[in-house]
Amino acid sequence: MPKLFEPLALRRVTFRNRVFVSPMCMYSSREGHPNDWHMVHLGSRAVGGAGLVIAEATAVSPIGRITPYDTGLWSTAHAEAFAPIVRFIKANGAVAGIQLAHAGRKASTDAPWRGGKLLDELTGGWTPLAPSPVKFDESYAEPREITPHDLEEILEQFVRAARLAVDAGFQVIELHAAHGYLLHEFLSPLSNFREDEYGGDLENRMRFPLQ
Repeated sequence: MPKLFEPLALRRVTFRNRVFVSPMCMYSSREGHPNDWHMVHLGSRAVGGAGLVIAEATAVSPIGRITPYDTGLWSTAHAEAFAPIVRFIKANGAVAGIQLAHAGRKASTDAPWRGGKLLDELTGGWTPLAPSPVKFDESYAEPREITPHDLEEILEQFVRAARLAVDAGFQVIELHAAHGYLLHEFLSPLSNFREDEYGGDLENRMRFPLQ
């Protein structure tokens, strides 16, 4: 506690204090674009004095979203929408961060306040991707197993999203590798049954997340 309000320097970024706002999914965007709602939600945390404000789990592709209402960062238009929010956060003394994510087999669900139920293609959903074609549970869609070509594409999506985040002015980038989403799915023997170099023992299961 004595150091909570002291500055902290990590590499070339200095935080005014050690109060960091974790990414919080808000399911309030359209086609992945942040809007005035996000300006108020994230900006108010900077005004409130936090040292770091991290934007919610932001999908690197449309099918990487948990719901159709997640924020995304797969085009320059998304970066341009984030830019004024980032400028406001910085103008109020905080550092702006973003969490990049891919939902994997837990994608294509409805907003939580509507029950978070499975969305199929008739209700605005899509076929999720996963290391292995295994459902998270019976209330989720059966995912399509990721091919080697998919792996290359997803890797490039993360790279592109990171570059777009920098273009938007973000100074901290966090990769989501928990909560049963895609990178976590590769790590876990409960969701990764692959027989290639990305499955099997821990070293293989770690390969794609480390890439």
